[in-house]
Amino acid sequence: MDLRLDGRLALVTGATRGIGFATARALANAGADIIGCHHSDESSAEPALAALAETGGKHRMVRADLTDPADVGRLVEACRDTGREIGVLVNNVGIDAASPLAELSEGEWQRVLETNLTSAYRVTRAALGLLARDASVISIGSSAAARGVPGRAHYGAAKAGITGLTRALSKELGPKGVRVNSVAPGIVDVGADLGLPAEVRTRMSRMSALGRLVTADEVAHAVLFLAGDAARYVTGITLNVDGGL
Repeated sequence: MDLRLDGRLALVTGATRGIGFATARALANAGADIIGCHHSDESSAEPALAALAETGGKHRMVRADLTDPADVGRLVEACRDTGREIGVLVNNVGIDAASPLAELSEGEWQRVLETNLTSAYRVTRAALGLLARDASVISIGSSAAARGVPGRAHYGAAKAGITGLTRALSKELGPKGVRVNSVAPGIVDVGADLGLPAEVRTRMSRMSALGRLVTADEVAHAVLFLAGDAARYVTGITLNVDGGL
């Protein structure tokens, strides 16, 4: 199975931590050059960029707020400045959120949809003119979209929107040779950052058929598969990486 991405330029949003960083590293290890974006200050991107540098490729981090169309434009211009086409686009940026419907304000609803869904539309649309003929667009959804989680209507709606966006764009961009897919992780194990008591982690782990949480690297491996030639006839799907939740 060919998972190499030698010579390809990959744009990964939210590339400095979690699934985004694991994905950027997996793509870089497969030979891709990475342009990643991050929302916070430059110092937060330095460790991620240093780790990517160890792969020997040409990598760059760009600070961008993807709720700001001007920042999205700057991010895509950074790709254009390389003089290359985008071979892989990973829409990873997203935020977790929880609120009962009765307490869910319109502002919070808009914030979650803007970050988790509209950013994927915005970046993909801005990058259209740079996508290679055989490019792969992959957006990170969530198994919560299909399962439904109480208190997360806004989060679930946004991630369900990723599935709909994926299906529509796969048919719209397919005639141009561009494949569009999404990956829907289950509950991701981010270590101490998850901030949950041990008994809660245990209960969440038992929800999975495999009896554990998914790791960021395991999600990244699914993205890597969809990015390359091993999946050259795969488009329009949502690949669940949830351990059988």
